[in-house]
Amino acid sequence: MSTFERYLPLWVAACIGVGIALGHLFPGVFQTIGSAEIAKVNLPVAALIWLMIIPMLMKIDFAALGEVRRHWCGIGVTLLVNWAVKPFSMALLGWLFIGNLFRPYLPADQIDSYIAGLILLAAAPCTAMVFVWSTLCDGEPHFTLSQVALNDLIMVIAFAPIVGLLLGLAAITVPWNTLLLSVGLYIVVPVLIAQGLRKALLAGGSDTSLQTALARMGKPSLMALLATLVLLFGFQGEQILAQPLVIAILAVPILIQVYFNSGLAYLLNRASGEAHCVAGPSALIGASNFFELAVAAAISLFGLKSGAALATVVGVLIEVPVMLSVVSIVRRSKVWYERGPRVQRSLEK
Repeated sequence: MSTFERYLPLWVAACIGVGIALGHLFPGVFQTIGSAEIAKVNLPVAALIWLMIIPMLMKIDFAALGEVRRHWCGIGVTLLVNWAVKPFSMALLGWLFIGNLFRPYLPADQIDSYIAGLILLAAAPCTAMVFVWSTLCDGEPHFTLSQVALNDLIMVIAFAPIVGLLLGLAAITVPWNTLLLSVGLYIVVPVLIAQGLRKALLAGGSDTSLQTALARMGKPSLMALLATLVLLFGFQGEQILAQPLVIAILAVPILIQVYFNSGLAYLLNRASGEAHCVAGPSALIGASNFFELAVAAAISLFGLKSGAALATVVGVLIEVPVMLSVVSIVRRSKVWYERGPRVQRSLEK
């Protein structure tokens, strides 16, 4: 691990502070950047995400994707957490913390809307940033791509029914333009670019050129992550300073559900004997959220100024810092993880 990566939490904290300060000092600039979007997908942020994930996608050899079948337990665990646990655990946490414990400190007319926003956030698993988290915890890239693709297919079918059930709505208007554009921008196009670059670098018959290119792209990829943080917090700088208590309260159930769901996925993978390189991304995919879809759905259903929209924005703000903390836990616990009896038996085979 480089010195830059070792102090990544410090850079993250600095970027959060810089983003809030710049958003407060230059709100017009960030409003202009924030308005550069299509179907609620911000194009500058999308470009930065490309810089983050294309190097990671270049590591994937499509000829080896068939080997993912060996990790069927990891796939099953991730699907269980994403679709059978996370939306329902968030509904419970929203009712407990927002609907009851913190109710006196929140605007009474927004309570139900806040809970709805939290549910929308939890009902859609992340599409793009999980490639970053997977790489940072030395995750298996083929497993990560396969799991993300499978989640995207399920999301098309399951998002509306789950949200409708938990919100008590007969019909949900799914922002299909956001969903399809995000999948195209964050999965299809980067995969095509990455595989094109991979093929060109391997054309000489050796992977030396590929490894050299990946090494050179490592630091720019992390710099793009930090620049994304500055933008995300800059977009919401005024709102953070205007209502810090509400944002802090909304962050509580989000933080709990991230640690609960990632921990559950991690432990279930350990119990099943999955390799650590699968358990790490499984835990991170199981806990992360597709915030573009959540924000678009909240605005579509409840309005731009609603509590639901604010709740999904809080999810955006804490996504990077909290997921980096989960990455750190996964990395630091590798020795403990591999002491699991079933994991040891798998390693001995």
